Amino acid sequence: MKRALILDLDNTIYPVKSIAADLFEQLFQLIDEEIGLSDKQKAAKAKSELTRRPYQHVADEYGFSKELKQKGLGLLKNFSYDKPMQPYPEYHALSALTIDKFLVTTGFTKLQNSKIEKLGIKAHFKKVYIVDPEVSKINKGDIFQQIMLENGYNARDLLVIGDDPQSEIKFARELGIDTYLFDPEQKFSDVDVTHRSASYTNVADIINQ
Repeated sequence: MKRALILDLDNTIYPVKSIAADLFEQLFQLIDEEIGLSDKQKAAKAKSELTRRPYQHVADEYGFSKELKQKGLGLLKNFSYDKPMQPYPEYHALSALTIDKFLVTTGFTKLQNSKIEKLGIKAHFKKVYIVDPEVSKINKGDIFQQIMLENGYNARDLLVIGDDPQSEIKFARELGIDTYLFDPEQKFSDVDVTHRSASYTNVADIINQ
């Protein structure tokens, strides 16, 4: 039996693509101007990755110039999202579960807090952690260990739920924590995870095993 769930935010509780046009409009324009003029395919891939991975990781991987990287940081670091947001319909199956839940998300602190507020989900969690690469070098794995230490959990007590095999899923596996890959588009069929699904309907059964 599981004692707690640890959830990611972006593309786990809500789809980033639902707000991407508003959130990244100016940044996408900068990418098109610098990268898209010489390599439209690379620019398109970078923009797509920004809807599912932290800005700093994408900027490094796709070779953003120092100037572009700094402009992007300037746009996103102090940005708050102020338009209506809706979680995935599937999320209600998780929010209804009577079990301790923790939210662990990577991103810019002000922006992530604004999303949480607009989604109206803060009260669903025992504690919210924002891993901001501009503030600290800690990662989600460090936070998972902190949660275990502060609450008297061991790895077997937890289930980490997320969409990114290279982020929360990776760190959970390294710590021996069971993983649940939310993969509604079935992009990661070859990833080694404990559980995998396009919905959350079976989480209740998993935590009671």
